[in-house]
Amino acid sequence: MPSTRRRARGALALVIAAAGCGASARLRVEDGTGPRPTLPAPSSSLIPTVHVAAARSWPAGATPTAAEGTTVRAFATGLDHPRWLHVLPNGDVLVAETNAPPRPDDARGIRGWLFKRFQKKAGGAVPSADRITLLRDADGDGVAEVRSVLLAGLHSPFGMALVGDALHVANTDAVVRFPYATGQLKISAAPVMVTALPAGRINHHWTKSLIASPDGTRLYVGVGSNSNVAENGMAAEEGRAAVWEIDARTGAHRVFASGLRNPVGLAWEPVRGALWVAVNERDELGSDLVPDFITSVRDGAFYGWPYSYYGAHVDARVRPARPDLVAKAVAPDYALGPHTASLGLAAARGGDALPARFASGMFVGQHGSWNRRPRSGYRVVFVPFVDGVPNGMPLDVLTDFVDGDGRARGRPVGVAVDARGALLVADDVGNVVWRVTRSDGAR
Repeated sequence: MPSTRRRARGALALVIAAAGCGASARLRVEDGTGPRPTLPAPSSSLIPTVHVAAARSWPAGATPTAAEGTTVRAFATGLDHPRWLHVLPNGDVLVAETNAPPRPDDARGIRGWLFKRFQKKAGGAVPSADRITLLRDADGDGVAEVRSVLLAGLHSPFGMALVGDALHVANTDAVVRFPYATGQLKISAAPVMVTALPAGRINHHWTKSLIASPDGTRLYVGVGSNSNVAENGMAAEEGRAAVWEIDARTGAHRVFASGLRNPVGLAWEPVRGALWVAVNERDELGSDLVPDFITSVRDGAFYGWPYSYYGAHVDARVRPARPDLVAKAVAPDYALGPHTASLGLAAARGGDALPARFASGMFVGQHGSWNRRPRSGYRVVFVPFVDGVPNGMPLDVLTDFVDGDGRARGRPVGVAVDARGALLVADDVGNVVWRVTRSDGAR
């Protein structure tokens, strides 16, 4: 018996060692970026490339590196896994302190054990605080001096949207709403169900992002897939890998766009009025595939997942194949590099709080790779737009979330533009909300 255990431990050690290796990228992240990314032949193996930045958090006084002409400081510290942000009309900032709910049927077996182990290493295995905290900078100095738990006892909350006097929250399993009055610091009313959302015992991509239409009549929710590439069967993907449209009054819903593996950040582009989404693409096709992306969301469009990526590039792992769906798959608008984990999305608002080069476009929070060597992401970037469409390569906004020893001091997730036009960034490993402004005295 002891020899059997030793052999098992030895086999496990070999698996872990193999997971720590894996083929390195042959292309630069920039090659997989822009409207026409380079897409090499896929590469797969029994043990995927795993290259995780271990979570460390920020040393006292340290910050990310801000772009030239900007400065960054902590808007709020000591938070509990802050993931998502929403700015209220009066300038108060809501932050979802949250993480995954229990998922007993997700990531099972030795492969699942490995992924849970590396998720813990990356700082993603902490319990969910299940609350939304309100931050207020009443004196305008760029630091929140008021902090209050607005809502507690939620269920892995993520997206937030205020419509009139109703605050909508996307829990992992439902959109609910609460009455809200301007300036309120705590909501004690019970939630009202708007619409149930796909969840369950697998609930692989658990986050549910949320945005309201400009007129407030509709809500849009990003619902991620229940797997990497449908390995749990397509029945488990019912209603998933999609952006939903919900009637805010009745809760009636429909799939607005589908074939989007993990649609997270949602934003309205102000020039053309289109809805845009940041999508976290599939893993385990090699360090150079597949680029994450942002794209305008077309009503009724199918974007390929799981059968293909970037239009007609077939994923041969998915059986049975669906050439009929591949034939109608829409290619996304703009690639953001392979495995960058591009999650947060916010449209620029112009003004003088940031330099002019950040006046028109989209800010993107890149949480950072696990399936690429060398690492990608772990930064906040800005995609410039002209006339409502991307124009040019991304510009760095915040970098150096990983230190010289390869440890993650922070990981950016949600991004938002505050009431004065500054950029806010939720950092779930650093437990900080960062605020970026011009470096010449703007607050």
